[in-house]
Amino acid sequence: MNKINLYIIACLTLFLWSCEDYYDTNNDPVIYGITHYKSDLNTDKACYKPGETVHFTLKEKPSGNVKIRYSHLGKVISEDLLSSNSWSWTPPSDDYKGYMVDIYEITDGKEKIHQSIAVDVSSDWKKFPRYGFLSSYGKLSDKEIENNIEVLNRYHINGIQFYDWMHDHQRPLAGTVDNPSASWSDLMGRTNYLSTVKGYIDAAHNRGMKAMFYNLAFGALNNAGADGVKEEWYLFKDENHLKKDSHHLDPPFRSSIYLTNPGNQEWQNYITGRHNDIYKVFDFDGYHIDQLGNRGTVYDYSGNVVKLDDTYKSFISAMKQSNPDKRLVMNAVSQYGQQQSIAKSEVDFLYTEVWDESKTYDQLAQVIFDNSRYSENTKAAVLAAYMNYARSGNSGYINTSGILLTDAVIFSFGGAHLELGEHYLANEYFPNSNLQMKSETKKSLTHYYDFLVAYQNILRDGGTFSTINVQSADGSLSFENWPASQGNIAVVGKKFTDKDAVHLINFSQANTMEWRDTNGTQKEPVLVKDIQVKVNTSNTVTKVWLASPDINGGVAMNIDFSQSGSEVLITIPSLKYWDMVVFEY
Repeated sequence: MNKINLYIIACLTLFLWSCEDYYDTNNDPVIYGITHYKSDLNTDKACYKPGETVHFTLKEKPSGNVKIRYSHLGKVISEDLLSSNSWSWTPPSDDYKGYMVDIYEITDGKEKIHQSIAVDVSSDWKKFPRYGFLSSYGKLSDKEIENNIEVLNRYHINGIQFYDWMHDHQRPLAGTVDNPSASWSDLMGRTNYLSTVKGYIDAAHNRGMKAMFYNLAFGALNNAGADGVKEEWYLFKDENHLKKDSHHLDPPFRSSIYLTNPGNQEWQNYITGRHNDIYKVFDFDGYHIDQLGNRGTVYDYSGNVVKLDDTYKSFISAMKQSNPDKRLVMNAVSQYGQQQSIAKSEVDFLYTEVWDESKTYDQLAQVIFDNSRYSENTKAAVLAAYMNYARSGNSGYINTSGILLTDAVIFSFGGAHLELGEHYLANEYFPNSNLQMKSETKKSLTHYYDFLVAYQNILRDGGTFSTINVQSADGSLSFENWPASQGNIAVVGKKFTDKDAVHLINFSQANTMEWRDTNGTQKEPVLVKDIQVKVNTSNTVTKVWLASPDINGGVAMNIDFSQSGSEVLITIPSLKYWDMVVFEY
């Protein structure tokens, strides 16, 4: 290519970058740098053990008399002058607590908040799990690995699912324990590298994250016979073992997946041995067990009907017995097997892949309620809930409005959302990276995950959901107790011994009440300000405060109130997607 052509290409490139926007194949506007976002305030880990020191870094120290403020549930613990763009703090020694840290100054008698970030002090991730994922293990440099983990760290992701990291399902480790392969093909035929998988595990551990290897409970490829998998271990669609149950996959996948019987003890022993090989080579913290949901009527080799959802309990038990110190998580596809087997097993928390059986926001919240009930309130909930699913087959951008409304529902009901990895997750095949996040989405999600952590002791730590009467004082807005309805502001109440929390989720402009926002068309709510609200309570209120991921990065603010009998009158400064108002007694 001659110099003139190179010059023309360079000029055209600069022209495109300088334009306000241009359009991709989905007619989505593309702006140079539109996906770039990096938080100015960071911590060195996603979570901390009690007594551990938190190290902060700030890109640029603001000028003036700027302070650092450390708070827990709206109460200031301490303050310090900000004298450097890096500093340390040792939180109180209490376990399982969330904190908000913000940088602020007083200007002309008004408080100006520059930055904020949350801190999670928890000795075990299973109390407040925030699950992320990885899905690509090509030849990456240490810097590339660290950059990806750094992003997840800023969202306080405390555990990572290593999706499709392995070679064959029945033989995940390529090579041998003594001589593991330096690279291997995954199911799709992509080349994965030993150095990348190990590098990711080390980088995750350095940030306080758990690293969980992914595999099916019952997967075998068409070459499994050569690895010692017996015909008698499979599941069949007929009583005469003529047709194996399978998950059909077309090329470029190397094979369809054939299903073994998770309750078969010989299969359990076999796959346990293969997983022991994994632990000898890779420093994984545990096993993320996948399944494929309800398979209809299936049979074992002898022609007996297998109640597949009943087999998971023994499978999980066998995995735990073989490696008692390793962690387990199991996917309940559309809640299949959750109540019967998984909820009371030795998994760290309850993970549900949500499909069309639970389409609405109300049904999504019900999954979290059900998981709490199934586990007798002993296990947290994480939902694999794929946003903008119909759009994920083509390139484009995630719709921020849909994501934030769905996260507001999941978080306010005490759950977490599996959605963040090297890219945003919009499809059950995790390497699908067609839909990207704009910088505004990344910034908003940073605030939402800060909020999830800072107020985890309200959102995910006890309390009883109950009806709390909220009304517009002037009748200008429509408040309606959960379940949410289109055109209204949904009210979710939660009672504690010394406080009530009231979540206000804004569906006033919603054009769909299906959480998936499958075509990416959910409307952005109109910001409303200075909302006068009446709340009924039988208690004497001593303090009212508000926090929102949409306001000042989630930093709590005190609100003036008046109480006459059982009626409390407050003015909410603003509502976009989600506000949390707390009444203390």
